[in-house]
Amino acid sequence: MNSSSDVLFVLLGAVMILAMHAGFAFLELGTVRVKNQVNALGKIMTDFSISAIAYFFVGYWLAYGVTFFDSASVLTADKGYGLVKFFFLLTFAAAIPAIISGGIAERAKFHPQSIATLLLVAFVYPFFEGISWNNNFGVQQWLTDTFGAPFHDFAGSVVVHAVGGWIALVAVLLLGARRGRYGKDGRVAAHPPSSIPFLALGSWILIVGWFGFNVMSAQRLDAISGLVAINSLMAMVGGTLAANLAGKNDPGFMHNGPLAGLVAICAGSNIVHPLGALVIGAIAGGLFVYLFTFTQNRLKIDDVLGVWPLHGVCGAWGGIAAGIFGIQALGGLGGVSIFSQIIGTVLGIVIALAGGLIVYGVLKVTMGLRLTPEEEYEGADLTIHKVSSTFERETF
Repeated sequence: MNSSSDVLFVLLGAVMILAMHAGFAFLELGTVRVKNQVNALGKIMTDFSISAIAYFFVGYWLAYGVTFFDSASVLTADKGYGLVKFFFLLTFAAAIPAIISGGIAERAKFHPQSIATLLLVAFVYPFFEGISWNNNFGVQQWLTDTFGAPFHDFAGSVVVHAVGGWIALVAVLLLGARRGRYGKDGRVAAHPPSSIPFLALGSWILIVGWFGFNVMSAQRLDAISGLVAINSLMAMVGGTLAANLAGKNDPGFMHNGPLAGLVAICAGSNIVHPLGALVIGAIAGGLFVYLFTFTQNRLKIDDVLGVWPLHGVCGAWGGIAAGIFGIQALGGLGGVSIFSQIIGTVLGIVIALAGGLIVYGVLKVTMGLRLTPEEEYEGADLTIHKVSSTFERETF
């Protein structure tokens, strides 16, 4: 039996992560150009609502075998703990389209992305979620029997972030770069952020909410650990300082660095030493700066918010890092295997790539993913929503 305190504990975690979606929105709003700000806000709100429907009717059942088609008297048994647990895990699931939104910003059609959200949250994300967190298909048991420990991902470095980031990479590649981003002569046109204050606000909202994301992943009050909170803090500051140093005080890198550190620490936040968390976060911050610059300027991949390096790569690093810094020899609590961590991480990436390719590939062929050149030039705000974020339209 779960107590009313557990219900409140999980509910507060769900609300904190729900608030993180405002962080996703403002991070994207501050990064995109003025003519796409309304669209950034609209996508996050719509995608969360669609995610709730997809997860309530299909995704949660697929991951955990639980449905909500009983009477209210049955659902409120155990003080409704099962209901708030669904709410809590929904906020994780809804992070998948929120992550993708930042990568495909400024040129994606609205309705095809809504359909992609429905399919990803109903089928692709919960498929791997169930494997990792509900022991579906016997994968975790096989890893335990073979390597002595299951795949460990306490708060979703791989399950949420890597999966979202690698799906986003597929979507970005299928969409192509924004109009005018890369010239035929190899020149890279700068599309600077429209609002550093909004970008920073988004980062801070995400940082604060992340302590609900990580600490409340215990899902019971008696399982709470201060180690998770301090490890989250250390990874956050490590990511900030490393990104600030590597990015030479660039405010975009400065405010994404803490997010890179927090993405990476999710998996091992309950087992690594705080010094290990600092190193994990610092490596993630440096990785983000290097890979964002490399993908944008060398590979010519127009991932607007850098969600593949931030969530995809730093999430994968976090999954593997849990198997390194979680061992007792490095001050961790043990109970992890580097081999299980690598296999689990790679499995998540493969499922994300396959699921993303199927969903976005079919949508590209049937509906099209991209605005027309004229619509993109005009901006998603006026094209899709028929309104501008400001009355002054001189700045595009």
